Amino acid sequence: MSILEVENVSIRYITGDFKDIGLKEFVMRRLKGDYHVREFWADRDVSFTLEKGDMLGIIGANGAGKSTLLKVVSGIMEPTRGRVRRQGSIAALLELGSGFDGDLTVRENTYLRGAMLGYTRQFMNETYEQIIQFAELSDFQDRPFKQLSSGMKSRLAFSIASLVHPDILILDEVLSVGDGAFRRKSEVKMREIIGSGATTILVSHSLPQVREMCSKVLWLHRGEQVDFGPDVAGICDRYAEFLAKR
Repeated sequence: MSILEVENVSIRYITGDFKDIGLKEFVMRRLKGDYHVREFWADRDVSFTLEKGDMLGIIGANGAGKSTLLKVVSGIMEPTRGRVRRQGSIAALLELGSGFDGDLTVRENTYLRGAMLGYTRQFMNETYEQIIQFAELSDFQDRPFKQLSSGMKSRLAFSIASLVHPDILILDEVLSVGDGAFRRKSEVKMREIIGSGATTILVSHSLPQVREMCSKVLWLHRGEQVDFGPDVAGICDRYAEFLAKR
């Protein structure tokens, strides 16, 4: 039985000039029929199915709709059309550097982020040292978070989020965080989670990474589904040729 089914998913954003004109002018324009609304489809009719243990690589240039699709799959957003069926628990590592308070210490932010992810206080007490050591931040625990570099912030977020072993794991460019040594360590950690049987979705601009790690590939271009399937090498080759011609 499939653990994840994405069926004809489309995501639409509606934009207007409300923020620029203010409430009073907005009301006047609506009354006059002079309020302009624009539609933007981030994804259109995307469909794919994953089984337990699959690892899907999503490829495509910036603006292809990859991150928006991940938000729908993870349940952060609802699709405008289509549906998503999920089985089991899901964990999404998206926008690693967000959700922290710059004025709090590294220690305080660790507990804050853990609470946001649904971890109990007891669980955080038991795993705190493991988190800090993995993130290589033992000497920075009482520093204000805003003093950390962007790489250090991402390392901490990755270390906290990768504690769980979900049924479905969603990764948005998180294997590129930190320096080369930490990237290798994060890949090992992800392989451990994947090896436990998790179904994984990885957005990556690294074709070698997709070729090496993924069992299926989804190629998106400007919100449209170009290709999907288990022919990882073939789809990556066609995508590389497409990039070379641009």
